[in-house]
Amino acid sequence: MLRLGPVALPVHPRSLLWAAVLLLFLAAAAAATLSTGDLGVPLTRLPAVVAGAGEATETFVLERLRGPRLTVAVGTGAALGLAGALFQSVTRNPLGSPDVIGLGAGAGAGAAFAALVLPGVVPVPLGALAGAALAMVVVATATGTGLRHPGRLIVAGIGVAAMAQAFTHFVVSVMARDQASILSAYVNGSLGARSWEHALTIWAVLILVLPLVAALAGPVTVNEMGDELADALGARAAPTRTAAVAVSVVLSAAAVSVAGPIAFVSLTAPQIARRLSTAPGPNLALSALVGALLLVAADLVVQQSPVGDGLPVGIFTMAFGGVYLGYLLVREWRRGVL
Repeated sequence: MLRLGPVALPVHPRSLLWAAVLLLFLAAAAAATLSTGDLGVPLTRLPAVVAGAGEATETFVLERLRGPRLTVAVGTGAALGLAGALFQSVTRNPLGSPDVIGLGAGAGAGAAFAALVLPGVVPVPLGALAGAALAMVVVATATGTGLRHPGRLIVAGIGVAAMAQAFTHFVVSVMARDQASILSAYVNGSLGARSWEHALTIWAVLILVLPLVAALAGPVTVNEMGDELADALGARAAPTRTAAVAVSVVLSAAAVSVAGPIAFVSLTAPQIARRLSTAPGPNLALSALVGALLLVAADLVVQQSPVGDGLPVGIFTMAFGGVYLGYLLVREWRRGVL
């Protein structure tokens, strides 16, 4: 048990081992992002460039091109991993991912509306937050049972996502016909042309919500045992669920506001983290690390592989995440959950 003031976090040796492994893989993927390709900074030169002693071209690549993009990718992946872990845990539903139920699409619609219809009037992160919150309310209302029934959640989420995506396509086609680089972010999710302002946005949100995430780790783990037992143990199931969903909405909205609706990272990262750790609970730290690694690796493929050349990273994650979603649907159907 790790204690941070009044907050106690359960720590498992296997989780610590995998956290160290994931950090090594993430560092390797980050180094490859900065050093590979025609404009890459050689690994032997990276320390000097980071210290400010690089040549003009190297400094430009690090400070204007790949540095902000990498920083946004790490923060966005971690935010999506955390959002998915919290959401799946409190709904006790492996399919209850923010992007599967339309929350990401709603955030994308809100961000597109704020940026393209009300530029300078409503900040993009606030528009994304409003869109995500509205999508969450519509899904919970449409199911008739809140967030409890997996089948109804998926059906309602598909409908809400379709409506949100239709609205997004309408907005960008009417308001930004000549802004192709903007379209890719709001429709598919993209890390291209990211700036330090985007990096500051996602990391500021992460830093602000991390204390709340840490405080929720214990109650959320107990909540997986069922509402009655959670209440008996003092975890207060309903307030815990509300707080966890609210944090998931904020994290998802922040991710969408800086990178667009990147699909399936929030679905797959928590599932991979659970299988690596084998420990009960949402495995929040591992989910964040897996999410960051998935997105950095996907973006590396997009930048350097002929297969992904020129594609928004959201299309790449959608292709692989869709296969995993199909696997989950079949598994849940065979178990009689759907």
